[in-house]
Amino acid sequence: MSEITESEERLARPLIRLAKLVGVGTSYLGMSHDYHEIDDDVLIEVLAALGIDASSESAQLIAIRRILNERYARLVAPTVLHIAGSEDRVLVNTGILDVPSASITLENGEPYQGTIEVGPGDGSQAYDLDGTFISNAAVVIPADLPIGYHTLHVKVADRVQDATLISAPDRVDLLDPMKGGSLWGWMAQLYSIRSSNSWGVGDYEDLKTMLVDAKQKTGADFVLINPVHAAEPVSPLTPSPYLPVSRRLINFTYIRPEAIAEYATLSEGDKNAVDGLHADTEPLNGDSQLIDRDAMWRSKMHALWIIFKAGRTAERQSVFDQFKADCGSDLEAYATWCLCYDKWGAPNGEEGNWERKFNRNSPEIANLRKQYPDTLDFYRWLEWIAAEQLSSAQQAAKDAGMHIGIMSDMAVGVHPSGADVWWNPERFAKGATVGAPPDMFNQQGQNWSQPPLSPINLETTGYEAYRNMVHGMFARAGAVRIDHILGLFRLWWIPENRSAMDGAYVYYDSDIMLGVLAIEASRAGGVVVGEDLGVVPDHVADSLSSHGILGCAVEWFEQCDGVFRAPSQWRPYALASVNTHDLPPAAGYLEYEHVKIRERLGLLTGPAEEFEASAKAEQDAMLAMLVEQGYLDADFAEHREDHEADIVDALYHALKGSPCKLLAASITDAVGEKRAQNQPGTNNEYPNWRIPLADAKGNVVPLETLFDTPGAQRFAQIFNS
Repeated sequence: MSEITESEERLARPLIRLAKLVGVGTSYLGMSHDYHEIDDDVLIEVLAALGIDASSESAQLIAIRRILNERYARLVAPTVLHIAGSEDRVLVNTGILDVPSASITLENGEPYQGTIEVGPGDGSQAYDLDGTFISNAAVVIPADLPIGYHTLHVKVADRVQDATLISAPDRVDLLDPMKGGSLWGWMAQLYSIRSSNSWGVGDYEDLKTMLVDAKQKTGADFVLINPVHAAEPVSPLTPSPYLPVSRRLINFTYIRPEAIAEYATLSEGDKNAVDGLHADTEPLNGDSQLIDRDAMWRSKMHALWIIFKAGRTAERQSVFDQFKADCGSDLEAYATWCLCYDKWGAPNGEEGNWERKFNRNSPEIANLRKQYPDTLDFYRWLEWIAAEQLSSAQQAAKDAGMHIGIMSDMAVGVHPSGADVWWNPERFAKGATVGAPPDMFNQQGQNWSQPPLSPINLETTGYEAYRNMVHGMFARAGAVRIDHILGLFRLWWIPENRSAMDGAYVYYDSDIMLGVLAIEASRAGGVVVGEDLGVVPDHVADSLSSHGILGCAVEWFEQCDGVFRAPSQWRPYALASVNTHDLPPAAGYLEYEHVKIRERLGLLTGPAEEFEASAKAEQDAMLAMLVEQGYLDADFAEHREDHEADIVDALYHALKGSPCKLLAASITDAVGEKRAQNQPGTNNEYPNWRIPLADAKGNVVPLETLFDTPGAQRFAQIFNS
């Protein structure tokens, strides 16, 4: 069967040519290989989100000419990629008789001392730039150029132009223990796991304890946690960790006040005040029904202000000052946004929406910063303390012997009214959000409400925002899991006021973004995992594998036409797990909790009986695979209600039978929890991201005894055998 493509007539149209010129897809294949061509009005609106006027054919022709003129007028592209250890050729736009020269300034500011040769170009057709014929030559980037973010200086006659030169390793090397085997760890929703010292919500000190106990009591080598990106500064706090206000900074609501160095030197009165505020939140730790972030934060924020106002030694202030200098404008953006939010309220609605009225350069913003210098510095300080405590948790994990430690989760985007978008709107598309086209799971498509990064801005700025974000995550983690890693290749852009069905794919330079990941992971001695569930084009899977980036293998998804694949057939380069945070825990799944939730909330698109029948057929097929592969006794499968724990154990024995380089056990599975952490397609209809950790009987499981539970010990025995 021949591949369906756009007609020559369609490809010749100015609108289609313009879209393809800037990486906007004009057609796509759906999950069922159904072919779609994007409507003209959608393309026009997506191009407008990129800042390109395509409202008429004349505007399209003008835009095409302008973009080509800009590209050929540059001597060299704004950002170029080099693979360390090999020679690469960077094209230079020159006059036919011109000969370029080049030099490189290394990341550390020193000049590269090697020889940089110039050779012929790629022979592409010359371009007429306002009467000057532009051809090209090539600068040869030497194989011995070190890894890093350098500056390439290209000179032709009296013209000099710079480009960001990203020199990346060809792949992320596996950690030594993973080369001949695998490592295993736990998956945890940090907020849900409390100790007796928590303030009603799990925090960074709890994470430190969790990491050390996981290693010492179970032999685990990592803990994958929910995203801990920055959040709002005052209540109400957004429950979803996947809708942060900034991905560059981290969430300071997870601070443990008593773990701050200055707590120990507080006056008796201040210490009593902090302890009293903690006592107010202690009853929250025993609530097995709902995580109350807002109650926690109202008390904790007051305690943190007391500690902040108590001051610091000169030595500690010096460390704080250095942190502020290192974070630069990213910290100023977030702290200023927090100050505005604190004093003027949430930026929503038409009346009094300070985000729409003011930008980072508005005099009103400068005046507010001058009016409340202490509050502004308080928000900088909170970020410093949060970074210290998260770093301390990672260091404790490494000191305990973990090979990885924290596996951080990177959300796919940021809140449209968050600090990142407000302070640097030029980095984002204007008038479009990210989502997914219709598929068999979501027939109307999905709109995640997050504005996408502009690929044009990424290229012109040397991918600085992306580089800083990845660097910040690896500074306090041994691995990073990237949610929806297909977003490094393409994102489904939905124009404002349109349904998720009316969008288009916008393509990104995945080689450069994967190169940045390779640099930062290699420098940190870390691991990269890409969430690549669903339909993944072959070239994407090949690219991830060739870059040493692990995908995800979820046992309940490893099936084809209703038959589950034996774990021995799973791909090695993957993080294997039984389930995800979007599914109920194993015990709940076996009891059809996912069916009950969807039926109760009216989320089914067909008859409930049909969905329940398909769920039962799926479970039958899973148990058949487990029996066939020798992981489960056939009698247990026949009498599954009496052998639920045995079936859960068999699911994990099957994980151990896979060749996957990383294996992850869910803490909820270990304690017998049945409630889902998140139900896709809902907001407040279900308490998403607010479910405390409890056992099968609904009793809270405290952190102190978590890894002593029979389930945690059984899982440890399975993985360590």
